[in-house]
Amino acid sequence: MKFSRADRSRLSEWWFTVDHVLLSAVMIVVAVGIVLSLAASPAVAVKKGFHAYYFVERHVVFSVAGVMLMLAVSLLDPAHVRRLSLLVLAVAMAGLIAVYVTGEEINGARRWLTIEGHSIQPSEFAKPAFVVVAAWLLAESRRRPDMPALTFAFLLFLLMAGLLVVQPDVGQTLLVTGVWIVMLFVSGVMLRGTAVAVLLGGVGLYGAYLYFPHVTQRIDRFFNPQTGDFSQGDRAIRSFVEGGFLGRGPGEGTIKTALPDAHTDYIFAVVAEEYGALACLALLALFAFIVLRALRHAESEPELPTRLAVVGLALMFGFQALINMGVNVGLLPAKGMTLPFLSAGGSSMLAVSLTLGMLLALTRRRADADRLKKPPLMPSLPSLGATGETRT
Repeated sequence: MKFSRADRSRLSEWWFTVDHVLLSAVMIVVAVGIVLSLAASPAVAVKKGFHAYYFVERHVVFSVAGVMLMLAVSLLDPAHVRRLSLLVLAVAMAGLIAVYVTGEEINGARRWLTIEGHSIQPSEFAKPAFVVVAAWLLAESRRRPDMPALTFAFLLFLLMAGLLVVQPDVGQTLLVTGVWIVMLFVSGVMLRGTAVAVLLGGVGLYGAYLYFPHVTQRIDRFFNPQTGDFSQGDRAIRSFVEGGFLGRGPGEGTIKTALPDAHTDYIFAVVAEEYGALACLALLALFAFIVLRALRHAESEPELPTRLAVVGLALMFGFQALINMGVNVGLLPAKGMTLPFLSAGGSSMLAVSLTLGMLLALTRRRADADRLKKPPLMPSLPSLGATGETRT
């Protein structure tokens, strides 16, 4: 399909304004995720009683649906992205409340809603929507000091964090809190406000350690590894040693047969064992490139709401990947957080696609008022009087 600059359709406009480099990097991650699904999923599927390519087929279906969602959202302008975010946030918040009331408890947590036989995790969709809405509120607090936008922004954060904590989902709470603190700092809110947010985050983490047994166990296990048995995290760390720099070869790994979450939380360890540390570093560089590319756009973005939203969405994507990788290599306590586009999971795949779609939409090139002031094609000619003389 060819596009012409004379074509004023929305699709043509999108093609000439979207960041092709950023889009290509995202599509590479999606393609890598499908390949890794072939490597990690069949053994897990057989162990769970499904046919060998059950998770592979689901991964492909959700990848295609996710790409379509991402491209559709990337067509929107910033105003429509904010409206979409407000709608998604309202629905996701209602879902989080419904999870607390009617959600099924799995492994001591209520995080999923079952609709027509399909499990949905509302918190995944709430994250990108929260970032965009919070960015708009923080920007409004700078533009209209007389409006209580900053108060609304803090209340929105407290509501979001509170609904995540009661599930409980401490990892997602810390992720949202970390992104929120950076957005506060970038928005230019007085340092006192940022310091209060950091203090609240620290108090929240300490409270989670005191009152949630699974958090206590994981943190104690992290700082005293010799006191525990061989958990999934221990086996994941060993896969990096066994894989070496170049890996044992595609299909030769054993971690996927030993861990029930090899296709989700620990797929990075599968990469390490079969493809080696160099492949892991390449993946890390690819995720870092996407984040840095987006932050470069944010640096030159003149509109504060868009700049804050780009920073928040990029960091949400990057921090999630970093946390997953950190858990796999033993730098962070165990936490059930997916690796974007690589781990299996429908809600995660679609929510990350929504995040990247918003990011692509907000980083598109847009004409500002100064760029619209084009010089005339020809200099103005002096007017002539009736006698042919030039008027001055």
